[in-house]
Amino acid sequence: MELSLRRSTPTTYVGRVPLGSGHPVVVQSMTNTDTADAAATAAQVAELARAGSEIVRVTVNDPAAARALPEIRARLDDLGIDVPLVGDFHYNGHKLLTEHEGAARTLDKYRINPGNVGPGRRRDENFLTIVEVAKEHGKPVRIGVNWGSLDQALLTRMMDENARRPQPRSAHDVLMEAMIASALLSAELAEEHGLPHDRIVISAKVSEVRDLWEVYRRLAARCDYPLHLGLTEAGMGVKGTVASTAALAPLLAEGIGDTIRVSLTPDPGAPREREVEIAQEVLQALGLRRFAPSVTACPGCGRTTSTLFQEMARDIQAYLKERMPAWKERYPGVEGLKVAVMGCVVNGPGESKHADIGISLPGAGESPRAPVYQDGELVATLQGPTLVSDFNRMLDEYVERRFGAAVASAD
Repeated sequence: MELSLRRSTPTTYVGRVPLGSGHPVVVQSMTNTDTADAAATAAQVAELARAGSEIVRVTVNDPAAARALPEIRARLDDLGIDVPLVGDFHYNGHKLLTEHEGAARTLDKYRINPGNVGPGRRRDENFLTIVEVAKEHGKPVRIGVNWGSLDQALLTRMMDENARRPQPRSAHDVLMEAMIASALLSAELAEEHGLPHDRIVISAKVSEVRDLWEVYRRLAARCDYPLHLGLTEAGMGVKGTVASTAALAPLLAEGIGDTIRVSLTPDPGAPREREVEIAQEVLQALGLRRFAPSVTACPGCGRTTSTLFQEMARDIQAYLKERMPAWKERYPGVEGLKVAVMGCVVNGPGESKHADIGISLPGAGESPRAPVYQDGELVATLQGPTLVSDFNRMLDEYVERRFGAAVASAD
């Protein structure tokens, strides 16, 4: 499958960041601080942005949060962090955006959940109030449907209509269809009241992997709006990582999805940036984006009784992460570098030749020598106590020679 083949959508700008056909899939995340605490929220936004989040969403749930937004933006500007900010509104977004112009002006996008903008007749009124603010300030809107807070009136009506059918569909199928209808009817209403087509993004979030596939495949077939992907609650640790990867990968491989979030539940006190790293790894594994050099390392077996290759793979991964901020500034394209650290002679030489630079460490019973390959050619054989530092030195020299040469020729 040609992963560069993306569904055709208009380009929607969230601040400086383009979403849509022809543009890279964008990684976003969300803070979990009290937004009213401008210092703490700005600090976490900065951490997420430095980790690679290209859009950051913040909760805007009360007047104190709304009032804090201009200060949050100012603090980020002082830090040199220009990441776009998205306001997450539920229940009272129409009031907060009309009563706090600073918030409306500061935010780069508004996220609205059509299932909880108000009861009954006021639902459309409140929704359209937000649309008017978005029009006035030239902001895009994400219409974010969630199966945990779906428009109950719409769902009830569709369930009743289904019950009268000669051959009713399953309740699950009607639920999926109600989510899609809620999103598309809301988008249609927004456009009817003057919000440009290219200022609308849609999401329809669920918690189950197969349900996410189903709802987004249906959405992609019925609209050309940019789509935001992600499980609404992925879970913690390994479970959350695997569920998010399983949910996102097939859709992205099919060209569905313009922005993604991995909604991990962090361990208490754990850094929030983990969800950004996982989103980046998913895109990099699919070949859709390159964020950092990749390290290929074997899992080990009975032939690799030494832990040297494991320690070296770990240390090289850390070394690359440490060096990347400076390298990205100095060596454009270095994020595409491929490194191999292999543990024995079986696959070691072959994998090392396939990488840009690789080393094949000696396994059990092998000669204590480690051949190093660059661009498929054997260039050195390392051994002794300085093996790791010697390879890191060669790694630096390779990056300078390959990526520095491109910079020099451009100058």
